[in-house]
Amino acid sequence: MNIKYDGYSKWIIWLVMLLTAAVAGCGDGDGGSTAFPPVTSVGAGTGAGGTGKGPAPVTMGTAANYRILAQSAITNIPTSAITGQVGLSPAASSFIAGLTCPEVNGGVGTSVHVATAPSAPLTACSSNDSVALTTAIADKNTALTDANSRAADYNELGAGSIGGLNLGPAKYKWTTNVKIPSSLMLTGGANDVWIFQTSGTLSISSGVEIILAGGALPENIYWAVTSAADLATTSKFKGTIISATGIAMKTGASINGRLLAGTAVTLDQNVVGP
Repeated sequence: MNIKYDGYSKWIIWLVMLLTAAVAGCGDGDGGSTAFPPVTSVGAGTGAGGTGKGPAPVTMGTAANYRILAQSAITNIPTSAITGQVGLSPAASSFIAGLTCPEVNGGVGTSVHVATAPSAPLTACSSNDSVALTTAIADKNTALTDANSRAADYNELGAGSIGGLNLGPAKYKWTTNVKIPSSLMLTGGANDVWIFQTSGTLSISSGVEIILAGGALPENIYWAVTSAADLATTSKFKGTIISATGIAMKTGASINGRLLAGTAVTLDQNVVGP
């Protein structure tokens, strides 16, 4: 049987096909793909190396040499995996609890730096680097001041709840707590920079992920937090967290970035590294 379509019928068929494809791309909300809106903002700035969009990078100094840097304590529930250097100062080495050498760079080389004589069980992989750590702590504090002092491109976005958004490179500022209750996408190039600054706490919910698109890099993402930061169970975080107080990673959470704390860093079977 031959069926002939007039112009109107062809238009209806095309519209149905288009709507079907759009619905399929949105996901079902139960483990399917997450639909993100177009990029909601792009700040005007020089970016990393003067070639990208967004603000200039935060001045990190020697604090950038550390994957974890804390001042009062580092505690861990095994087994975690840390790729990079760990530093604690001015607290004594005995305030590193539950962390073992195999959990830091696989136990290869000297990766744990302390301000006093190294203590067990980290003796084999730690060293007394009090002078370097004093500089790194000062650089961390300078970095937090730098991030906080930048002029904001966007204030109070989402009233502090930024899950489900797709954000371009810019400086974002809040006087409230910042929550990420659902996955957040950051879209930009390899030289673009993001600074997120909150006068309150930072938290990401369990199982939630920060997704990078367009070539964006974790080393160009900065989270300046006046109060504590909390990464809930199995969440996947991106960027450098610089907290004036503590940073807590709950069971199974991971971060591609750095944890730089004014007080303590707490770990629980986490992955910390690139």
